Amino acid sequence: MITPSITDSAVKAAIAAIASESATTQEKIEMLIEMAQGFQKKPKTTQDLQNAVGLYDQADQLCGEDYPLLKARVKVGMSGVLRSIPDVGSQLLLQAKAGYEEALPILQQLASLSEVAEAQMNLGLVLQSLVPFNLAQMKDCIQIYQEALRVFTWQKYPQEYAILHNNIAIAYLSMPLSSEQKYLHQGLAVQTFEEALKHIQFIDHPREYAMLQNNLGNALQYLPSVHPLDNILRAIAAYDEALKVRNPNNAPLEYANTISNKANALLNLPDDPEKPEAGNPQNLLQARAYYQQALEIFTHYEQIEQAQVIAEGLQELELGVRS
Repeated sequence: MITPSITDSAVKAAIAAIASESATTQEKIEMLIEMAQGFQKKPKTTQDLQNAVGLYDQADQLCGEDYPLLKARVKVGMSGVLRSIPDVGSQLLLQAKAGYEEALPILQQLASLSEVAEAQMNLGLVLQSLVPFNLAQMKDCIQIYQEALRVFTWQKYPQEYAILHNNIAIAYLSMPLSSEQKYLHQGLAVQTFEEALKHIQFIDHPREYAMLQNNLGNALQYLPSVHPLDNILRAIAAYDEALKVRNPNNAPLEYANTISNKANALLNLPDDPEKPEAGNPQNLLQARAYYQQALEIFTHYEQIEQAQVIAEGLQELELGVRS
């Protein structure tokens, strides 16, 4: 169990002020939740997240059994913090899962549909993070995301709708199954991205549009097919759509991610798809340029792991071109 740690003097002072105020217990709980959310939304350090845990813990103690809805909101807030704290193990994720599962029945009784759906969406993310530890299953993630979609429709909640479809598609792609089932799930992932893109438009929701197009490109690029060139061309078209939004100035890391994905696709695309025997020297040159640009950006922003992957890809490309 994570131990609440309130070392920040401002937090201590705020709690003391709340304790001494002539506010009602409900008002004090709401103030503590609001303060915790302040630390949670834009944490500068892990200590900010620890401070949020401490504040939620104080609010939880004040709730007792008298304020069930506030207590459920405290559990949801605490779970959100716990899944944000960097940790190599599963302990904090399991605590977050327990918090969401405890809060959801109360929210379903007392809260709005959108508040319930948001908690379901976040529980899905926790379950997805627990899958690599064999402590959750992807089918459960997909099920809870689909429950949230009953509320988060594209008409009323387009951003949540886009994120949920993205998460469902990634869950399909992550399912470890036999090759036949894998092909089915890869196809379902492509369908899920395409379904979302019927409603998420470039003009109204550019960020979500770019995310979906980029990830659709990835799914298409590796989709088994009797017509692999068609899928590569579709993947490149999807990356180009994402690049209408992502550029080095407004979203450098997302831009670097998309151009490196596009470079991967170009490696396997003949310069003239009608004459594949002629090879792809021009596409290889374009792929190299993309890799070099992506490497510069990832290195500049100290994204060491991504930079290393790109550097290795660039090295393989150079060796291939020379041989």
